Amino acid sequence: MTDTDKTPLLEVRDLHVEFHTRDGVVKAVNGVNYSVDSGETLAVLGESGSGKSVTAQAVMGILDMPPGKIPQGEILYRGKDMLTMSAEERRKLRGAKIAMIFQDALSSLNPVLTVGYQLGEMFRVHRGMSKKDAKAKSVELMDRVRIPAAKARVDDYPHQFSGGMRQRIMIAMALALEPDLIIADEPTTALDVTVQAQVMDLLAELQRESHMGLILITHDLGVVADVADKIAVMYAGRIVEQAPVHDIYKRPAHPYTRGLLDSIPRLDQKGQELYAIKGLPPNLLHIPAGCAFNPRCPMATDLCRTDVPVLADAGAGRRSACHHWKEQLDA
Repeated sequence: MTDTDKTPLLEVRDLHVEFHTRDGVVKAVNGVNYSVDSGETLAVLGESGSGKSVTAQAVMGILDMPPGKIPQGEILYRGKDMLTMSAEERRKLRGAKIAMIFQDALSSLNPVLTVGYQLGEMFRVHRGMSKKDAKAKSVELMDRVRIPAAKARVDDYPHQFSGGMRQRIMIAMALALEPDLIIADEPTTALDVTVQAQVMDLLAELQRESHMGLILITHDLGVVADVADKIAVMYAGRIVEQAPVHDIYKRPAHPYTRGLLDSIPRLDQKGQELYAIKGLPPNLLHIPAGCAFNPRCPMATDLCRTDVPVLADAGAGRRSACHHWKEQLDA
């Protein structure tokens, strides 16, 4: 295997993202590191405000304008730092090499343009196709994501589709130029459980067909169990645990991950009160000293309130940012 073969498809190194507001500097991302290879699925988990979507937006290059700022870090696509590329170089990567599926399909689609026109725009702009050829490609894409009667529906408007069908259209737009990597930001939000499963199955099947990398951003551990290869759990702008997916579910190495797992509804606990992590995520203007999770953590000690834990090797391909990860594994 050559050095080139070992280069990850995407690698995020020590990424920091800040938002400068009237009230102060919001430290949304604080030293995130992760990577994803071709054909691999990385799930990024955490509550709202943990920094998972902001990290994805930084990768896509849509945080380059104030109030957003990236003061530190690298975002490497096939070994090349996108943060040092020109605006034109990054524009060429977006859509063609790295594409994103946003969480709210209805607000992401233009309500006054047909879905066929919006899908075809990718081919007209990036490939110079005629309107007729672009429309034909739009029908092909709609067929590929299993929208029934695609040829008859290509001239319909977004509001004429169900939530699940609109999300399939967003997936089709992301697939249009056959990118190497797709970032899916909460792709099953507001969908019922059955449709969620259909959308996740579709993404997994399309990934197998094209061998693309997939970053799946979600707050729901239940969504990713069958599709992810590895998981990165985020809290207060940091990754607090990374591990292969099955290890996370069997033996979490961080109390926050344990709390997320315990809060998943289970069929064998019918009638019991659903567990909830006490307290609220921290205000990113005033992140607590030490471990940011310490005010909510049942295992917190004085050390946790003073020293920030580093994301360290916890054995068997996992990493944990917890002073007491060994005790958590044995819990």
